[in-house]
Amino acid sequence: MNLSTSYLGLKLRTPLVVSACPLSEEIETIKQMEDAGASAVVLYSLFEEQLRHDRMELAKNLEQGTESFAESLTYFPEPEEFNLGPAGYLKHILRAKTTVRIPIIASLNASGTPGTWTHYARRIQEAGADALELNIYSIPTDPNLTAADIERSYLDIVKAVKSEVTIPVAVKLSPFFTNFSNMARRLDEAGADGLVLFNRFYQPDIDLESLDVKPHILLSTPMAMRLPLRWIAILRGKVRSSLAATSGIHRAPDVLKMLMAGADVTMLCSTLLRHGLAQIRVIEREMVSWMEDRDYESVEQLKGSLSQKNCAAPSEFERAQYIRSISHFSPIDAYNSRY
Repeated sequence: MNLSTSYLGLKLRTPLVVSACPLSEEIETIKQMEDAGASAVVLYSLFEEQLRHDRMELAKNLEQGTESFAESLTYFPEPEEFNLGPAGYLKHILRAKTTVRIPIIASLNASGTPGTWTHYARRIQEAGADALELNIYSIPTDPNLTAADIERSYLDIVKAVKSEVTIPVAVKLSPFFTNFSNMARRLDEAGADGLVLFNRFYQPDIDLESLDVKPHILLSTPMAMRLPLRWIAILRGKVRSSLAATSGIHRAPDVLKMLMAGADVTMLCSTLLRHGLAQIRVIEREMVSWMEDRDYESVEQLKGSLSQKNCAAPSEFERAQYIRSISHFSPIDAYNSRY
């Protein structure tokens, strides 16, 4: 069985990729991911705020005491001339690359506006990363900010990062755009090599004992895969970019459905946190069994076979499925789904 696939121009053994998560913080665990069958690993994210903090700290230290001697004002170069940012992340990339043979994809988490932090992408490339996943995580709260402003900032970030690197760049997105198809096409035209659908925005909670707002993380369930499945199916064949499915992928059936919708790779996180890294091998084995039973010979045969473009009823990915679902739903269905 040929499970190989191509993502961001990288040839991968299977479509099973570990998504950005704390599991990649240890080099030994990354080696275990490779041994368990992961075809690539997206490292945990480096946040824009970390880079800004490091820059401010260095600038503060360089300027301290310079007012004492006139000549010291020109003794140190300006802060922007320094290669700034958490050096540990670069070392982690280098160590990972020397430890495993599978591709290592770095992850930069951006807040929604381009800035000096984008230059760090070049350092990531120099450290040896095979690709970069740009995770744009922004919650617009300014009522004066228009949809056009938000979309423009995304495009500016992608263009700024692409101007710094030659390695492939994937963009991890939220689904909250007025016309996601249009946004996907514009990102494609801006140079994005891949689109990762979708980012999960962790919602805050209120602690009734401390009367405080606290972060709250819930692992995904297979239900979360429905949204990326729909949009990957819609976008397949409409954009040049590779398509990665993330969120809600726990079992082999989830992977197979995403591939048939049009995904090039499927990214795993919550299922590994719940069941351990051995789950990668379980999913692969069950994929092969299902494909053999139905006389498939490769993943390429599966990819996009049930995308909107190739589906016998393409309207099912749009309003038609909504109308049909609602009109055929009954309270008995709701009861059965609970019990």
